[in-house]
Amino acid sequence: MTGPVRTGASRPAEERGTGRILVAGVGNVFLQDDGFGVETVRRLAARTPELPPGVELMDAGIRGVHLAYRLLEGYRTLVLVDLVSREGPPGTLYTIDVGPGPPAARSAPGPLDTHAMDPASVLALLHDLHAGAGGTLPEEVYVIGCEPRDTGEGMGLTPPVAGAVDAAADLVLDLVRRAPSVARRS
Repeated sequence: MTGPVRTGASRPAEERGTGRILVAGVGNVFLQDDGFGVETVRRLAARTPELPPGVELMDAGIRGVHLAYRLLEGYRTLVLVDLVSREGPPGTLYTIDVGPGPPAARSAPGPLDTHAMDPASVLALLHDLHAGAGGTLPEEVYVIGCEPRDTGEGMGLTPPVAGAVDAAADLVLDLVRRAPSVARRS
């Protein structure tokens, strides 16, 4: 390689992609409904022509630390797709505007379990990493969540959660199309 290698911190904002949107599916596909976020992002990948320019998809799975580091690369908007338990019927979808700040409720410091990171843990780690390493934090953070039926061991979503995947993909598409950072096609 010739020439200097420029890091994200030294590149102009346009090059760092601060107008980009990241849609990340999180969860463990070996725990039934916990694979909801991953399956929704897979379904969105099949609908790539419907995504506005600047939208990137990530199957984050159980790699919450990797997701937190990737977010420091400069995304204006983050959409996390995951399970959300709010005592509703299984398959119920929620759209939650988390906002850009760190989660209000943070667990006590302790060993980091990289395989059990929920969206709040990922966002808390992101803010901690930003404080220590810099980078660009998302200005908008949303969660598209689904009420689970069963997160016991096993592969495959339960019927009510599987039935919510296409509707969740539609919610994500609607959200990223409305995001102010999306480049408009002529």
